[in-house]
Amino acid sequence: MYRPIEDYGVIGDLHTVALVSKTGSIDWLCLPRFDAGACFANLLGGEGRGHWRISPKDQMIAKSRRYVKDTLVLETLFEDDSGSFRVVDFMPPRLDNPCLIRIVEGVSGVSRVESELEVRFDYGQTVPWVKRTQDGLNMIAGPHALSLESSVNLMGRNMETFAEFVLEKGERVSFTLTYHGSLEPAPRALDASIALENTIEFWQNWVLQCREDFGEYRDVVVRSLITLKALTYAPTGGIVAAPTTSLPEQMGGSRNWDYRYCWLRDATFTLYALMVDGYADEARRWRDWLLRAAAGDPQQLRIMYGVAGERLIPEFEIPWLNGYENSRPVRVGNAASDQFQLDVYGELMDAFYQFRRSGIPSLNDAWDLEVKVVEFVEKRWRDPDEGIWEIRGPRRDFTYSKVMAWVALDRAIRVTERFGFEGPSARWKAVADEIKKEVMTKGYNEDIGAFTQYFGSTSLDASCLMLPLVGFIKADDPMMLSTARAIDERLSEDGLLRRYSDDQDHVDGLDGEEGVFLACSFWMVDNLALAGRKDEAKDRLDHLLTLGNDLGLFSEEYDVHSKRMLGNFPQAFTHVGIVNTVRNVLNSQSPAKHRAG
Repeated sequence: MYRPIEDYGVIGDLHTVALVSKTGSIDWLCLPRFDAGACFANLLGGEGRGHWRISPKDQMIAKSRRYVKDTLVLETLFEDDSGSFRVVDFMPPRLDNPCLIRIVEGVSGVSRVESELEVRFDYGQTVPWVKRTQDGLNMIAGPHALSLESSVNLMGRNMETFAEFVLEKGERVSFTLTYHGSLEPAPRALDASIALENTIEFWQNWVLQCREDFGEYRDVVVRSLITLKALTYAPTGGIVAAPTTSLPEQMGGSRNWDYRYCWLRDATFTLYALMVDGYADEARRWRDWLLRAAAGDPQQLRIMYGVAGERLIPEFEIPWLNGYENSRPVRVGNAASDQFQLDVYGELMDAFYQFRRSGIPSLNDAWDLEVKVVEFVEKRWRDPDEGIWEIRGPRRDFTYSKVMAWVALDRAIRVTERFGFEGPSARWKAVADEIKKEVMTKGYNEDIGAFTQYFGSTSLDASCLMLPLVGFIKADDPMMLSTARAIDERLSEDGLLRRYSDDQDHVDGLDGEEGVFLACSFWMVDNLALAGRKDEAKDRLDHLLTLGNDLGLFSEEYDVHSKRMLGNFPQAFTHVGIVNTVRNVLNSQSPAKHRAG
């Protein structure tokens, strides 16, 4: 049985993330890192593909759940007529072996608890060989191994591992599941209580670095910042777009993509949110990751990489998984990695500019790369591309892509003028002016009064709401006000925005539909705030924030009819929108201060 996407919470160790449902079941976990094969894959395959449930014997849904304040430690409370108990789930931030710890605490009365562990490596396909050890169990399949230790008796049944026990108030039982290579000896399990204290301390100290208050929105913003941090891969500094693959944009549809990779675009948005709030270390580490990943010819720059900078991300389908609520196919890898997306060059240049604005020391290697990037944009800005939405139809002259080509040149010019780096700024200004003239004449349709999806089109695209956010045009410019109004009228559903209108020329080349795109809805709020419509912006923001789950987590999309989350979860793009939009609404910052000051 599939649980709604919004039923899940996340825990993680800065290498990977586990999804925990309201039933106390972990239904998704990839080890040892985000893009590795899943050992718990019930999320995408239904029963029998791997999970770990700790709950009352009747598998009731939890009475309540919450995160320990300012942490990624999840507490789930179960209650019945005889008593109640709490499950504390967390993954200690680490440098070596991944470790998942579950502590069960008696809260009141007497509770009968059941643990049901089903390990299936390779995305739910491979049943491990299980052997008993002095301290617990060891589960092995090929190169993978998991060691389970607990203070209660563990029993084998139908190729699963069970434990049944009784808890009285104040009693505690712990389970520690540790991953290691099958050729390596099983590492010694962590002390659960000490690991819990250290994990709480780690996250709370990290949150203390935030230099903004955020007023009434403090909790939702902090939860978003923690979520963004959880999506970073600590060994390299890479940032994944989401920790899941193939959660559908339409239930039963085929728009199911693998987001467990590092998009340059998504990462730069994430970095902006973190840098402004004082998290310079994350920015430095991502800068170094980027220099390693993007080294060489800008013509070979990829739009996405693996978490360690891998360039090859082949896409294939997994036939033995039915997909979330039978939404097929389940995909691993992402063919969009081979696309030409002009806008990423602008995002890249903007990221390096933001580093300098934030006082992060520059590197000579970085400027050398930036100059090559700008020279590449000078040569290729007229070329059509697949655009921000990674269409799988013909390339087009997307308006947003051209604007971001302008951003690439604009940021290079600013670096020479503001920070004294050497470059042919006069030539760059001439090219930037030429791009801007093209966008203003070919990207704006006088008949509909809006910047359109691509040159010569009548279709609208919410990505055009980014134009004032990157400093291309002011939010209160008549052309931008008219564009925002047209997008709101034609792409809005229940006050939320779809990415684009695709009813005329089927621009994305895909079958099926999708839900409203939450990041775009936040961009509309940004435009309202920056245009001085603060009350309306706040009302819309408050409505958007009701679409998260009870833990403050948001997916990529939302179905306004079924009132359910859609798409991969939790989604970095959406949580970035929360952080930046709250800041805009509270401070009513100008576009120049937002990204291009």
